[in-house]
Amino acid sequence: MFNPLLVSTGTVALAEIGDKTQLLALLLAARFRNPWPIVAGILLATLLNHALAGWVGTLVAQWLTPQLLRWVVAASFLGIALWTLKPDQLDKDEALPAHGAFIATVIAFFIAEIGDKTQVATILLAAKYSPLWQVVAGTTVGMLLANVPVVVLGSRFAQKLPLKAARIIAACVFLALGVWTLIAGLPD
Repeated sequence: MFNPLLVSTGTVALAEIGDKTQLLALLLAARFRNPWPIVAGILLATLLNHALAGWVGTLVAQWLTPQLLRWVVAASFLGIALWTLKPDQLDKDEALPAHGAFIATVIAFFIAEIGDKTQVATILLAAKYSPLWQVVAGTTVGMLLANVPVVVLGSRFAQKLPLKAARIIAACVFLALGVWTLIAGLPD
């Protein structure tokens, strides 16, 4: 019923607002002051990270019975809804590589996404929806929608975002996905 590309895009775009990787994008933009290598780095890191996460999601969907998968996915979406309400903060001791903007961004974003709520969401979306390429493309576009404006427009734009409201909306989206999964089940 839902388009996997659109669901994945919207879910990650909302979940990413105020996330540590958005703070990382702002930090990279302030450090390197050249937005396009940073945007390209975000794109590559996200494609690699989310393709791997999506692949894991499809494997999980094959290993579990449909009933168990339905409950795991629903509970996970509900857990991410709660997790989304907690603001992320970039660790003060987190150092950035001293290489060029592109390499620094690829490395930093790939590592920052490991275990992040958008990576977990990608796993869950891939377990629930197919085809996989639409989930990965959607989560990547969502990541870019949330981070490119921060990189291009800098700290003035990021400071004007209503982060609390965005986290609440993102939590509601994950809550709705969890409830939808319980009610409608998973596609065969």
